[in-house]
Amino acid sequence: MSEQQPARAWRLVLEHIERDLLDGRLGPGDRLASERDLATELGVGRSSVREAFRVLEVMGLIRTATGSGPQSGAIVIATPTGGMSALLRLQVAAQGFPLADVVQTRLVLEDAVVGAMAASPERDTSVAHGLLEAMDADDLSPAEFLALDAQLHLSLAEGSGNTVIAAMMGGLRSSIESYVQGGVDAIVDWDAMATRLRREHRALVEAIDTGDADDARAIVHAHITDYYTQILTP
Repeated sequence: MSEQQPARAWRLVLEHIERDLLDGRLGPGDRLASERDLATELGVGRSSVREAFRVLEVMGLIRTATGSGPQSGAIVIATPTGGMSALLRLQVAAQGFPLADVVQTRLVLEDAVVGAMAASPERDTSVAHGLLEAMDADDLSPAEFLALDAQLHLSLAEGSGNTVIAAMMGGLRSSIESYVQGGVDAIVDWDAMATRLRREHRALVEAIDTGDADDARAIVHAHITDYYTQILTP
């Protein structure tokens, strides 16, 4: 019984802070009550409050600093790419997600990404163009090429303006790189594959640049599914 009490206690602190966030009593930039005040208000030990703060900091919701100045204590920051990306990376690393589910999720996200970018009059593909040029180098190993490939797709997600999608793509990046890199041995003619991927990448970025959302979606769907199919059935 005594071993379960701390677990219930720090969760109680999390639930209290969550309610304050949902009800608008707390928001980005606000300082949480002190450990002592929260412990007294909720009837828990200060160690349980500290544990809750550690969880929130790992999740990217607060930052903590010691001292007595204006930046001290626990402050709400709600970093969108923090906790969500970390959670997805850990789940992928622990093989909590089947590869087919990762690929399907990637298709959904990238469809939204390229559609949004192509439709936006303020789209910026300068980072993508720089990566396209980097992938044109003749001396790249397959691993180096595919690392740039992953960066290209992530740059489009970050350029889409949707912070949730960007965070999810960032979290899935390790799994995307993993299955893409892992499939190299199944490719009989790597040079031909690299040439094809370069062509598809350039067609995708061109469709975005010209505002052709339908074409961009079709290209990215074929680009992802064709590679995935080839590495599984060479």
